[in-house]
Amino acid sequence: MSSQRVIVVMGVAGTGKTTVGRLLAEALGLPYAEGDAFHPAANVAKMSAGTPLQDADRWPWLDAIGDWIRGRNGLGGVVAASSLKRAYRDRLRAAGPRTVFVHLAGERPLIEERMAARTGHFMPPALLDSQFATLEPLQEDERGVVVDVSGSPEDITARALDALGRLGPAELPRTPEN
Repeated sequence: MSSQRVIVVMGVAGTGKTTVGRLLAEALGLPYAEGDAFHPAANVAKMSAGTPLQDADRWPWLDAIGDWIRGRNGLGGVVAASSLKRAYRDRLRAAGPRTVFVHLAGERPLIEERMAARTGHFMPPALLDSQFATLEPLQEDERGVVVDVSGSPEDITARALDALGRLGPAELPRTPEN
């Protein structure tokens, strides 16, 4: 379908972006991309050492995700990427005008508990404070939905699908030309 949107599953570390992103992609029959795979090795090393990324670290990462979005524009896809600041989301939206965001949000104790329980991830729980400090929630003029992360991954995915369905079709933003 030529009007498929790209869905960016966003939120702080530990909200389930990867798990829910994969489930959303499967439910929608769309390809999935893991945002962490777009990080340069230097970013992974910083985060593994407990050093929060700065904007200068994130721009090349966001541009790589933007290239993926650009390639999926009109074809659709799902990508998990924290997208914590409005400026980051604006940069991703510029790559694909049909891009929408699913902000996975929840209470800090639940997210902290989930981060502590996961294994094999480079993002240590110690960086959760910096994630919350950086987070700028979706604003009213941003196309997207906020989904609570309590419950099972399947429950969260069902809520996300329902909320996305209420957004309506994947229309291009209105401009004077269209």
